[in-house]
Amino acid sequence: MSAMSTGISYFDELRDNPEVIDPPQIDDAMDVAEHVHDPSQNVLKPNVLATSSVRDLLECPVCLNAMYPPIHQCSNGHTLCSGCKPRVHNRCPTCRHELGNIRCLALEKVAASLELPCKYQSYGCVGIFPYYSKLKHESLCVFRPYNCPYAGSECTVIGDIPYLVAHLKDGHKVDMHSGSTFNHRYVKSNPHEVENATWMLTVFSCFGQYFCLHFEAFQLGMAPVYIAFLRFMGDDDEAKNYSYSLEVGGNGRKMTWQGVPRSIRDSHRKVRDSFDGLIIQRNMALFFSGGDRKELKLRVTGRIWKEQ
Repeated sequence: MSAMSTGISYFDELRDNPEVIDPPQIDDAMDVAEHVHDPSQNVLKPNVLATSSVRDLLECPVCLNAMYPPIHQCSNGHTLCSGCKPRVHNRCPTCRHELGNIRCLALEKVAASLELPCKYQSYGCVGIFPYYSKLKHESLCVFRPYNCPYAGSECTVIGDIPYLVAHLKDGHKVDMHSGSTFNHRYVKSNPHEVENATWMLTVFSCFGQYFCLHFEAFQLGMAPVYIAFLRFMGDDDEAKNYSYSLEVGGNGRKMTWQGVPRSIRDSHRKVRDSFDGLIIQRNMALFFSGGDRKELKLRVTGRIWKEQ
């Protein structure tokens, strides 16, 4: 078998068997960039918009991601990102020569002179950023897509808010409601059997925004509990402009909760595990349900309002 075909097979094997490698930290990349891109040496050298051929040079041949300092190379000049270096066992994936600890400073300096568009350009971001600032910007870019807020399955769909609203309605068959008040009844025939799955997700449209109301049973220690909480379909800065209340009761008693909806930037699991919502213990939930306490019948009411 030729060396070329061997190399291709080797790359394919690495890509088909990925390992969990900590990516280079954004702050670390920025620290290295300060030394590579010394402003005193480049006063008269403005950054240039990177061409596709230059971008190809900065693409790691193993993971195909952009390379950030330290960029490694073998004695033949083949480059590799720092995240993939441990995976190839100190052997160049292109020529199989020993890698050692050679830094490709020339390529790092080339990268420092480049400017690139944000990778979320298709979502509306028009910014152009220095190569070593681009990664940090993208981690905070307001145009970066949202993950699907549906929690009943591991949905990998991403997109902007209008796209996700349509996806929830058509793909997950989620109930959609207009208005800022709600009155929902949750019934389960055997509340002693609890699965870690969302029972219900409802999307509300009000104030020109969308909100996700979750109601779920999950195991806390040895006993199941129930939680209801609201998430805002947008960023955290906007979510803070709204508040909501939840109420559940029965047999002359009630529990209330008031809070601020969490952005869907925070995962469903993160919100649930922080107990940021109305928590109902099983015994109390059955008490509210009345009857023979063998069937869960909860009525959760609430409203959403905009803070002045």
